[in-house]
Amino acid sequence: MTQAAMRKLTLVLVCLMVALPASAKPRLGAIASAHPLATEAGFEVLAAGGNACDAAVAVSAALAVVEPVSSGIGGGAFYLIERRGGQALFVDARETAPASATRDMYLGPDGEHDRQRSLDGPLAAGIPGEPAALAHLVKRCGRLDLARNLAPAIRLASEGFEPDAFHLQMTGMRKAALAASPAAAAIFLDNGEAPKAGFRLVQKDLAAVLQRLARAGKAGFYEGETARLIVDGVNAAGGAWTADDLKHYKVVERPPLRGRYRDMDVLTAPPPSSGGVALLAALNILEGFALDLRDAVTGKHLIVEAMRRAYRDRAEYLGDPDFVAMPIAQLIDKNYAAGLRAGIRSDRATPSASLPGAPAGPEGTDTTHFSVVDAHGNVVSATLSVNIPFGSGFVPPGTGILLNDEMDDFSAKEGSPNTYGLIGAHANAIAPGKRPLSSMTPTILRRGDTMAVLGTPGGSRIISMVLLGTLEFAAGNDDPAAWVSVGRYHHQFWPDVIEYEPQGLTDTDRAGLERLGHTLKPVDRRYGNMQAIAWRPASGAMSAASDPRRQGSAQVR
Repeated sequence: MTQAAMRKLTLVLVCLMVALPASAKPRLGAIASAHPLATEAGFEVLAAGGNACDAAVAVSAALAVVEPVSSGIGGGAFYLIERRGGQALFVDARETAPASATRDMYLGPDGEHDRQRSLDGPLAAGIPGEPAALAHLVKRCGRLDLARNLAPAIRLASEGFEPDAFHLQMTGMRKAALAASPAAAAIFLDNGEAPKAGFRLVQKDLAAVLQRLARAGKAGFYEGETARLIVDGVNAAGGAWTADDLKHYKVVERPPLRGRYRDMDVLTAPPPSSGGVALLAALNILEGFALDLRDAVTGKHLIVEAMRRAYRDRAEYLGDPDFVAMPIAQLIDKNYAAGLRAGIRSDRATPSASLPGAPAGPEGTDTTHFSVVDAHGNVVSATLSVNIPFGSGFVPPGTGILLNDEMDDFSAKEGSPNTYGLIGAHANAIAPGKRPLSSMTPTILRRGDTMAVLGTPGGSRIISMVLLGTLEFAAGNDDPAAWVSVGRYHHQFWPDVIEYEPQGLTDTDRAGLERLGHTLKPVDRRYGNMQAIAWRPASGAMSAASDPRRQGSAQVR
């Protein structure tokens, strides 16, 4: 070959090398989370060669730093995973009651539930599960090591960031609880006051805790220096934890629940989530109706009646599957649903008091959810929580860890409502090592050639929000922006009212529902923060949406 020909060939190859990356750059996937910095953390590890499980670890840890109002390594999580090829698993990292817990630990001298003790301070906290889940996910289904996946969160904690308006608002709301913990006040308050816009939140102690977790895995949190600081801090402030409470914590893999609604397959969370059972129960009831979402009043009436019965069974039967036997197969059986459906009238509301079996009487608004689909076809739907905003408000000195107040999700007294008005029976009573019932409902749907990945925070309203989003998808709407923005209304059996957010019901809806005998109660703010992805595996087409009610970030790259 002549020198001229060689030069020409070299020029062609150089041009090809320059041109190819722009057109051949591999897709990373889709991520929808509650905070832009957490979404970026997920894409960072995807770009480094990670998969959806790695991204889930990165997003979870980043949210612990930038959205501590809603989740953190002092709380728990549920991860619903469908791996390429269809293998599904559910990782239960729910908090557990410490060994010192007793059935009546939150009852006052009068025998009534002292709610303050189950909401604020170290006595309200269960043993955290999220750090164990992060280590577990890396080993179970990740491609990168834990240190790489935690690197974005460590950087954010060390360097700091400016919290958004919602964070600042919630800080003001929970100021008293944070102020009661000197370590929490030093981190989250500004000279004892709720910070203003421009405040930079730096969390050096939390960065050090994450670094120990990165180096040593699960043992880096549940044993050694971090564990010592947690136990000493909790006990010095009036709690009662032991080193064994932490050392013996384990995540549990459970089979996800599966169901079918018309032509749609449903993959969702099993107990100790109550959400999957209630979701499938409501869908089974509704399947027997000619449900038309355009027939606003009738459709909403039937949906409310399905909610009422699903939440009734939630209160009566559900708890930690490692402690109580539950008739799950019956509760999600279509014949059982047909019996419940037979009691629904299209022209009249059913008074909750007329439904037998459940105790009479009236869960956190601040949880978080994210959804991930990677380019390889792995899917994660994850919901994480510390319960109410900032959890217990307590930080063990030297850790930067906000502990949860998930002990309030137990039934402190049978028939007594928790902070979300949810009631419970013996199945959800407090016991050492037990996991409290949760409403978190991470869900994956498949209809034809399209998959939907969704979930949301919102306490007891999580189930109804996921139900409404699911019904939108089931009706043929493939746009995740529609699922996350649909107007929300809610019924949880007791109290016997339909709660609805501003613009959640029209004037016509309200008048029609009242004529049918429903009692309505407006909620003063829009609620929920759904994060959703639509994906067509055959073509690879993806779209993602973050709830417009909050400052999230949904991207496809």
